[in-house]
Amino acid sequence: MRKRTKFSSLNITNASRGTANAWHFYCALVFVVTVLCGKLVVALSAP
Repeated sequence: MRKRTKFSSLNITNASRGTANAWHFYCALVFVVTVLCGKLVVALSAP
């Protein structure tokens, strides 16, 4: 029988944290690109 330690669920937590960080990075990157492209479109459409 395997001995349970307090670190047995830590691997799942660390993996989830990595996934959450990746999603936040992706969403932030999309947001920044959207804002920059939006400003570029406004600048190009203005006379």
